[in-house]
Amino acid sequence: MIVVDVEATGTDSVKHSLLSVAAVEFEKPERQFYEECRIFDGAHIDKEALEVNGFREDEITDSRKKTDGEVVENFLLWAKEAEDRTIAGQNPCFDHDFLRQTAKRYHLDWPMAYRLIDLHSIAWFHLVRRGIAPPLKNNHSDLGLDEILRYLGLPTRTAFHNALEDAKLEAEAFSRLINEKPLFEEYSKFPLRRLEEER
Repeated sequence: MIVVDVEATGTDSVKHSLLSVAAVEFEKPERQFYEECRIFDGAHIDKEALEVNGFREDEITDSRKKTDGEVVENFLLWAKEAEDRTIAGQNPCFDHDFLRQTAKRYHLDWPMAYRLIDLHSIAWFHLVRRGIAPPLKNNHSDLGLDEILRYLGLPTRTAFHNALEDAKLEAEAFSRLINEKPLFEEYSKFPLRRLEEER
């Protein structure tokens, strides 16, 4: 599977633009992808989104950067080398929708499947199976990436969301939930504390 994370200028894949795309091939985690782009002409910019991902308006409109279409085309070329091209992530619908909408905008072939693997759901079932109630907010699951990382004994994210950091952390979380072992050497110093305690 390909663990994907994107950053964007908002949450609507039609009117907002990609800013960065990151991916980790789960079965070969040394294979990673990361590229940033400028926004497409006329893209809406949600200032709150920029506060979350740390991009500045002068960065996202820099004409020297690749277009969002070029970045998605490069991602698709990179993804072709993976044996299992199923997109996975904390919120894979968001990432998938932005990638697919960008491909559509630039008339790129979209070879990726519609089935996705959702880290949130796997973590939710993992908690429930161990008799732990997943957190709720406004009567909905509030099991975000940082809560999953804490549950697994991993560090939470830095001040700004970074697509590559998030993709790596999500891949690490998948490994700990599915295989009960670290995926990346850099996270191996963080023990599988929660999993060991629940046995």
